[in-house]
Amino acid sequence: MTILIALIAVAAFTILGLIYFANAPTAQVAGSIRVAGPVALALVGVVLSLAGRIGAGAPLIMMALAWFGRQRQVVNRRRSTGQRSTVRSAWLEMMLDHDTGDMNGLVLVGPFEGRELDDMSEDELRNLAEDLADDRESAELLEAYLDRRMPGWRDDADPDVGARKAGPHDTGTVTEQEAYKILGLEPGATASQIRQAHRSLMQRVHPDLGGNAFLAQRVNEARDVLLRNHADRDP
Repeated sequence: MTILIALIAVAAFTILGLIYFANAPTAQVAGSIRVAGPVALALVGVVLSLAGRIGAGAPLIMMALAWFGRQRQVVNRRRSTGQRSTVRSAWLEMMLDHDTGDMNGLVLVGPFEGRELDDMSEDELRNLAEDLADDRESAELLEAYLDRRMPGWRDDADPDVGARKAGPHDTGTVTEQEAYKILGLEPGATASQIRQAHRSLMQRVHPDLGGNAFLAQRVNEARDVLLRNHADRDP
C-alpha cells in the first residue's frame, strides 16, 4: 500500500510538472528544473527504498542531495555582484572584492614596482613594509593585506615598522572618479546604490570589525562625495 501511494505521488508530480513546463516562461522553467531534478531523483530513491531495494534507493537519495547542493552553489555564484573596490596610495593600488573580502594589490613604485602582492613571497612583503614605513597611507593598506594573508606577521615584525596611528588621515579631496572606484560602482549609480555599496564595504573594512582605519576613511569619503554630487544635481 505504501509503495502504491508513493508511485501515485511520483505520477502526480510528473503530470503537474509537465503542465507547468508547458505554460511557464523559459527563465522560470530553467529555475524549476534545478529544483525538480533533485526532487524527482529523491522520489525515485524513496520508492525503491520502500520496495525493499534500499541498496539502489539510498544512493539515489544521496545523489539527489548532492545535486541539490551543487545547484545552490551555482545560484549563489550567479548572485555574486562581482563588485571590486580600488584604493590608491603613493605606493600601492589595492583591490578589495566585495563578495569574498579578498584583497590584492599592485606596487606602483620602488624596488617591487609592477609586482602584485599575491605573487610576492612573505620575505618580499616584509621588505616592502620596511620600504614604505614612512608613508602612513601605503603602510596601512599593506597591513590590511598582510592581516588577511599572514595573520601572525605582526608577532615577528620590527616594532618600528608599520603605520603611525596618531589621528585621522589627511587624504585630500577624493575625486568623483576615485569615489566610484573606491565603492566599486559605475558612474551614474543611484543614491540607493551608493549607500548600499557603502554599507557592504564598511562590513569588510571597519576597524571595529577587524578592518582598517585608512580604508574605512576612504570609503566614507567616497560615499560623501557621491551623495553630495547627487544632492547638487537635484533641482
